Amino acid sequence: MNSGLDERSVIVTGAGSGIGRAAALAFAKEGARVVVADLNAESADTAVKEIEAVGGTAVAVTGDLSEQSVVDQVVATAVERFGGIDVLVNNAGIMDRMSALADVTDTEWERVIRVNLTAPFLLTRAVLPHMLAAGRGAIVSTASEASLRGSSAGAAYTASKHGIVGLTKSLAVMYRNQGIRANAIAPGGTKTGIQVDVEDGAHGPAALAPYSSNVGQLSEPEEQAAAIVFLASDAASNINGAILPVDNGWAAV
Repeated sequence: MNSGLDERSVIVTGAGSGIGRAAALAFAKEGARVVVADLNAESADTAVKEIEAVGGTAVAVTGDLSEQSVVDQVVATAVERFGGIDVLVNNAGIMDRMSALADVTDTEWERVIRVNLTAPFLLTRAVLPHMLAAGRGAIVSTASEASLRGSSAGAAYTASKHGIVGLTKSLAVMYRNQGIRANAIAPGGTKTGIQVDVEDGAHGPAALAPYSSNVGQLSEPEEQAAAIVFLASDAASNINGAILPVDNGWAAV
């Protein structure tokens, strides 16, 4: 695959662990220079060290990406350190409590939407002027099986990931003639270590339980990362507005 990613400037959010960390390392191995954005400073610094250990170039920026000041810092770092922004990977996200709609609290809803949808919106809006000025750019977001169906998560998470799909498709249409591509992966079950805080006896988890057998074999974070790198690469130059399931066939069930 001719990735065309050598010396490209890439921002990866949630890059301190799981899919984000695997993606950051995969981009670095392709020769890209990576901004490792994560809420956890220790995890971000560890990811940078792993990238540097394989001969890559990376810098960490930490903070809550739903805050405009942190978004501004991430973008400024990419521009100042690497000369621009070629790729944005909106990967950072959190799970909900698998709550059914009637049981979703304001706190749960606002936190999940803020992290999973508002933060990608803010960061995408901030990088677009730089990509448009360069006449090119690739945006890859991490959606979910929950963006394709209603049986994979609670109401808040499902709504947030459907929102990512809508954001991706809108971007693809709005900027298709200006050199910008926007795509997303829809991971199935993945070995990321994310824990779901399920309330005992709650309706949501009980209603979703009959569908849990459809998950199938869990993927490795590196398998999700490979799809992200592909969609960001020159090999996917005519792919725009696609939502790619990476789920061992779950979407086909």
